[in-house]
Amino acid sequence: MLRRTGRPAPTGIVIEPHTLARTAIVTLLERELAGWTFIDMTSTADLDKALGMDIRLITLDLAGRSVSSSSMRADLAAISERYHDAPIALLSDTDDSSIATQALQMGIRGFFTTSLPIEIALAGLRLVLAGGVFCPHPLRAVGSAPQTEAAQFMRLRTDDMSHADFTPREADVLAELQCGSSNKVIAGKLNLSGHTVKMHLQHIMRKLQVQNRTEVVARLSGRGSPRNSPAAP
Repeated sequence: MLRRTGRPAPTGIVIEPHTLARTAIVTLLERELAGWTFIDMTSTADLDKALGMDIRLITLDLAGRSVSSSSMRADLAAISERYHDAPIALLSDTDDSSIATQALQMGIRGFFTTSLPIEIALAGLRLVLAGGVFCPHPLRAVGSAPQTEAAQFMRLRTDDMSHADFTPREADVLAELQCGSSNKVIAGKLNLSGHTVKMHLQHIMRKLQVQNRTEVVARLSGRGSPRNSPAAP
């Protein structure tokens, strides 16, 4: 599906063998990420259906497998071959922290379990879309000592910056910035006042050590750092 401007719509792939779960996930994501297109698949055998689209997210069900199983590795290899830059969010029915650790070490950007409250799962998903890493455990594999409450799994990583902690709402704002949304659009989507959006942006810029929203997006994309970003006008 194309936008009226002719630019491909942001697209997500949902790979889930169970019809009910797959339909529920797609319905939820379509509601939360307005303007996106979602393609549902039962397995990675259907990956070629999305070739040529602007794939920005892939969700994959662990489906009771070991993260290191041959079938899981084959799925990840197939995804990487076709959509190398798309972050992968792994769905799991277990809260085993060792599985989560292994998944993140293999390059998975988000580890989501069926026991997560929906609002936390959505905040984590937006963090992944903003270039971060989500895990519902205080894992040292993510690069930090254990923390408390929501902050323990809200971390953003890029190659040229130290870790920065973000609240769930800041993660929401970050994801909207990645999509190019204005402050007004962000406020409307997140049901916030314009003043609150500006406050979150100020906190984000301070944590990333940048001076404007353009530099924020550049940092998330790995294109800039405080050392080489130009000063704000």
